[in-house]
Amino acid sequence: MKITAVETLITEEFANVVWVRIHTDAGIVGLGETFYGAGAVAAHIHDTLAGRLLGRDPLRIEAINRDLVNLPMAQSSTGAEYRAASAIDIALWDLFGKVCGQPVHQMLGGACFDKIRVYNTCAGYQYVRSHNIKPVSGSWGLGGAAGPYEDLDAFMNRADALAENLLENGIGAMKIWPFDPAAQETNGIYITAAQMKKAVEPFEKIRKAVGDKIEIMVEFHCLWNLPTAKLIAKALEPYKPTWYEDPIRMNSAAALAEYARSTDVWVCASETLGSRYPYKDLLEAGATHVAMVDLCWTGGLTEGRKIAALADTWHRPFAPHDCTGPVGFAAAVHASFSQPNTLIQESVRAFYTGWYKELVTTVPRIENGYVYPMEGPGLGVELLPAVFERPDLTRRISSID
Repeated sequence: MKITAVETLITEEFANVVWVRIHTDAGIVGLGETFYGAGAVAAHIHDTLAGRLLGRDPLRIEAINRDLVNLPMAQSSTGAEYRAASAIDIALWDLFGKVCGQPVHQMLGGACFDKIRVYNTCAGYQYVRSHNIKPVSGSWGLGGAAGPYEDLDAFMNRADALAENLLENGIGAMKIWPFDPAAQETNGIYITAAQMKKAVEPFEKIRKAVGDKIEIMVEFHCLWNLPTAKLIAKALEPYKPTWYEDPIRMNSAAALAEYARSTDVWVCASETLGSRYPYKDLLEAGATHVAMVDLCWTGGLTEGRKIAALADTWHRPFAPHDCTGPVGFAAAVHASFSQPNTLIQESVRAFYTGWYKELVTTVPRIENGYVYPMEGPGLGVELLPAVFERPDLTRRISSID
């Protein structure tokens, strides 16, 4: 079996998402995805990587993965080159599963669990949708389409009611980022007493309403300098968060290790890291307690499982990231089930009950706070036929012909 064509698809409405389809002479097609800078990713795929793919055996995934990132500008990054390689890698695993008639988690060694806990990242319907990826006064897409799960507005203004609603739906963990507006106002250099008080309010509301019945993960989006991040960590400790995620820029193992030593709360790192090498540096430095990996950015399933194994070597849990697109979510769920040290799976109910269903045939089954294994060969998900008929769709194909 040989790769005969590499296809990319981008829509104007979901402009940050790029899908990759790997075609073969056997008629089997693998589907992958990555997120952000879609145009640059597609250009790199067709201008540089297609020549490394066409005519090759698609089942030689490990060898292909090495070739895709063995470029001077694609070493241990999450830039367009690595995102392109990630999407292709996910598509190759999808194709591998389809060839063997097995789900991807089986191809990765089989399911380690019957079900896995999820936490709800409290984004809304417009969060990171289309070109909206830059926070505006912390809004991240507020004021978009109405629906029952506008959780971004809820955590900012009604965190107590949101926590109660999540528990009513069986979801026992939530992730929020109320410190972002203050960071944008001060460039993350300092925080005033008034800003601190405002940002702590959601935690006060949650604990007053539901006590310790729900876990709270805190996302900082790498926006703070080290002294201020440590100050915030101490202010939040009485509310017993589960973890602090990306409190500072993830480019200094020593600085993050200093942060980790300053608090009893776990440090989670990081959706911003590409390849296993920076994870190794953080683990060696004692700088992180939870290895968070976005498969669409860090090298795909091939690299993701290596990071999970690396974390396990340091007795650390694995927690795949998801706050991007539907194919990436499916890939993350497969990765979660295949790794014995998986702690919890990120999910966004405004996404998997909302716009994901506009694009793909199925989404992972989530019930009472747990996600269940995907069924069917490969990733178990395909783009809906309507996607290929959209007037805002841009398709590009590189083929042997």
